[in-house]
Amino acid sequence: MRATLLAAAVLATAPAWGQSVALQGMLGNRALLIVDGGAPKSVAPGDSHRGVKVVSTAGDQAVLEFGGRRHTLRVGEAPASVGDAGGSAAPVGSKIVLTASTGGHFLTEGAINGRAAYFMVDTGATSIGMGAADAERLGIDYKSGRPVRMGTANGVALGWRVMLASVRIRDVEVRNVEAVVGQQPMPYILLGNSFLGRFQMRRDNDQMVLERRY
Repeated sequence: MRATLLAAAVLATAPAWGQSVALQGMLGNRALLIVDGGAPKSVAPGDSHRGVKVVSTAGDQAVLEFGGRRHTLRVGEAPASVGDAGGSAAPVGSKIVLTASTGGHFLTEGAINGRAAYFMVDTGATSIGMGAADAERLGIDYKSGRPVRMGTANGVALGWRVMLASVRIRDVEVRNVEAVVGQQPMPYILLGNSFLGRFQMRRDNDQMVLERRY
């Protein structure tokens, strides 16, 4: 039986130490997890990855155990924030710390307009960039945006400039962020300078630190 990969993500943030767990998709009965922005890992029910145990899977959802609690995550749902043991809401933050992947890229899960997204930092991109398939999954009416011409490896292509109501990385949210949607599929949503420019940015060895400008 051919396994089907559901290409979407859902995020949950654990209390106290800010552990994040993304359900990137399902591969048969295995959950494709991204823990703290690391590489995707296929995990079978009963097994664990970086402190996250897959209790069970069914259809497009998985029951996970981490941070001393059980969480049911569904592919494609909006990110969920989990407060501390007393039930208080997670605070709104002003700093993002990202660790480079083995390939040297900075990858992170987050949300656009309240829907789960997976980003790669691109300091050379003017705006957030994504393919039409991602825009449709995120519910963005990109064809009502302003048409633009984009330079690609295959020449000039049509794109659309749009305004995103919100972009969230972990506990930091930025509103009214410009993005460009292209017709070609992209492996990641590019986190460009329309978002990064709202932060003071510094590089410490394999870490990128973004601190909110006020």
